[in-house]
Amino acid sequence: MTELADRTTPTDDDPIGASGMLGPDSVTWRYFGDWRGMLMGLWSGSMQNMHPKLAAGVWDHSDFFGERWERLMRSLYPISGVVFDRTPETGKKVRDYHLTIKGTMDDGARYHALDPDVFYWAHATFWYGNIRCAEAFGPPISEADKRRLFDESRTWYSMYGVSMRPVPDTYEEFLAYWDRMCREVLRDHDAVRTVLDITQLPPPPWMAGWMPGRLWKRQIVVVNRLFLWITTGLYDEPVREMMGLSWSRWDQVRFRAFGTAVDTLMEAVPPRYRRHPRARDADDRVRGRVPSDAPLLETPARNLPSGPERDNPIHYCPVHAQRRAQLPWQSNDVND
Repeated sequence: MTELADRTTPTDDDPIGASGMLGPDSVTWRYFGDWRGMLMGLWSGSMQNMHPKLAAGVWDHSDFFGERWERLMRSLYPISGVVFDRTPETGKKVRDYHLTIKGTMDDGARYHALDPDVFYWAHATFWYGNIRCAEAFGPPISEADKRRLFDESRTWYSMYGVSMRPVPDTYEEFLAYWDRMCREVLRDHDAVRTVLDITQLPPPPWMAGWMPGRLWKRQIVVVNRLFLWITTGLYDEPVREMMGLSWSRWDQVRFRAFGTAVDTLMEAVPPRYRRHPRARDADDRVRGRVPSDAPLLETPARNLPSGPERDNPIHYCPVHAQRRAQLPWQSNDVND
């Protein structure tokens, strides 16, 4: 199924085991799933939607803009599960959510979410986001680990069972690909601007019960400015220019100081709780804290789509989604 797996012979210290899955010794397991990644949310969403065909699919088919918190929180589970579940089935399920997402763009060109160039671009923002996050917010990452992340990203992508044609062969080729996309392919779009504007969002589901609406509306304007500034700092310069966003030398100094503060704060958090629940659950299975054959941890029911949307095949919506409190071996953890 994968070009990489065909020419890789696992060894005892190889992060890719005999099953062809990424393992706990991989660099991907070390960096992916850290809560620092939440600071990358607007960057990831907007960068994806800058691809014209991906933006068209989201604009025409997704209910992302009607339930942004729920969609984000539940999508983290299958996306991270492709890495942490250690089974090819999760990747195929994520792929199949996209089977019916197709249509025609304003210029008459047709698009499909499983167009290899479109699907790989979304994947590129996920795996390369690990590097951007580490560079900005920690933990520190070496050049060697960046290259290992790229090699592992090929294995990760192969788990979807889609064409490997657009995947670069080397890290250097990937950097050239990324630069070309930023300079020549990506475009501004209403979907991008909507992602970047969070002022109209309601409180997230886990906060809605105790955050007064008036207080939320007052603070979300400030939060929006902060996250737009963070996202601007994460963009490549050609993207900033395309979006008409300014970034000064003083902004860069403050951005580095902010990133150092985030890294210092996160280092004070116990390692286990720096991780998203799905990543933490995978760690627990490896360490024997959770039975290896226990049901996979799914998103809480509060994040599921409502009404008839629950039966829409474009949504991840496990019928057995449970709150962590219902799983006795995980009852002391927080599940978002």
